[in-house]
Amino acid sequence: MNEFLEPVREYIDMGGPVLKYFITTLAFFMWTLILERVAYYKLGGLRRDINMATDAWEARKERTSWHAHKVREKLISEVTIKVRSKLPMIKTMVASAPLFGLLGTVTGMITVFEVMAITGGGDARQMAGGVFSATIPTLSGMVVAITGIFADTYLNRVANKETMLLEDHLTMDH
Repeated sequence: MNEFLEPVREYIDMGGPVLKYFITTLAFFMWTLILERVAYYKLGGLRRDINMATDAWEARKERTSWHAHKVREKLISEVTIKVRSKLPMIKTMVASAPLFGLLGTVTGMITVFEVMAITGGGDARQMAGGVFSATIPTLSGMVVAITGIFADTYLNRVANKETMLLEDHLTMDH
């Protein structure tokens, strides 16, 4: 396990403090929320909530009045809130990842310019290494954002589908 983690640790160290603290923390929490939503959708939480709403609706004797229509809307709304829980936070984290990457690049470039000012900028190899290290946070922020976009798209697609299916199942037929 340590053989796998050592290159990751080296990569994170090359990216500087923004990558080390902000981007990795953001990625950790974003993927924790994503995995929680996938678990909710796939391991029964979603089915349980939909079944509870459907059972509550089916238990009603009367389903055609204005009051019944409002009860139906309430049931759909409650399930929709549970289904969409945490999705706005995931979307915000996806949007923030490239910005943190850019922040890491800017702080890294400030360090490069500081070294240039101190040394006189004569060592092109050292400057290239500094620029290389400064761009790692941007790359990392983009990777976090791109993977988050795919996950966010999947989660929103599932949420929309399940909400529409619930609306279709709660018929006002009596």
